[in-house]
Amino acid sequence: MQQTPRTQLFARYAWAVLAWNVAVVLWGAVVRATGAGAGCGNHWPRCNGQVIPPSPSVQTLIEFTHRLMTGADGLMVLALVVFAWRLHPPRSPVRTGAALSAAFLVTEALVGAALVKLDLVADSRSPSRVWWMALHLVNTFMLLGSLTLAAWWASGWPRVRLRGQGAAAWLMFSAVAATLAVAVTGAITALGDTLYPKSAVGLGEAGATFLERLRVVHPLVAIATALYVVLAGIVVRRLRAGPMTARLSRRLVALFAAQMLVGAFNVMLLAPVWMQLVHLFVADVVWITLVCTTAAALAAPEPPSGWAEAPRAAAPSGMARA
Repeated sequence: MQQTPRTQLFARYAWAVLAWNVAVVLWGAVVRATGAGAGCGNHWPRCNGQVIPPSPSVQTLIEFTHRLMTGADGLMVLALVVFAWRLHPPRSPVRTGAALSAAFLVTEALVGAALVKLDLVADSRSPSRVWWMALHLVNTFMLLGSLTLAAWWASGWPRVRLRGQGAAAWLMFSAVAATLAVAVTGAITALGDTLYPKSAVGLGEAGATFLERLRVVHPLVAIATALYVVLAGIVVRRLRAGPMTARLSRRLVALFAAQMLVGAFNVMLLAPVWMQLVHLFVADVVWITLVCTTAAALAAPEPPSGWAEAPRAAAPSGMARA
């Protein structure tokens, strides 16, 4: 489908919605790291039983801001779906990406509500919180991935073709699964850093908890995944030669290297909140870039004439260089 001014504007909007969701994810990390998850009490969607809480505390403001951002996100994704249906034909991959985004946004809200209603927030050390956090992280990444695909396809790039992709598909999807595993262990490690500050109990001490002992797992998984992604990137560039696949795979390798560096600083600085946010932001950019790389590597052989420059024009500068 040839890009028109309206579809190009929609593509820019789709990238903006993705950027907003990254901001929502980061503010959600602020809620977790500051223990503000109970700032609205055991109430959802209201805050302390009120639509607008009177005389809110700092923790209430942090949690209430996150809920406002999520509410705005719902309206933005709804608009994404409506205009995807209006501007793109039936069976368009843009419609698929937008529909998946809406579905994962609904489950994201449900998981967030469950965390509040089950009191698995703030200083809760319930064992079930670990599993809910893992589920929350997986759903968040599925949401970001769906939004990325919606924006990518809206920018004019062809749909993913799975049939006949052979080793390239196995390499890319295994890289996606491994990166998701890194993110899950990272989310659990971040929870441990919040509940058990690193200066409190050492890994080798007898009183170390499960979450504290688990801290060593995340770096090992991250290093192994980074090495695998480097190898996969080299192989995929040979199997699916193309300028966009090559460009994105190289950036993916650079981003993984940056993530390793940020992670090392996070450990050395004993995981301050601001460094956790930097670490999470880079992780989100890595994930978005991996999704784009996978879509580029597994796309139809050649995009139609006139599409090659559209994605670079449609994507905001920050996302285009992700």
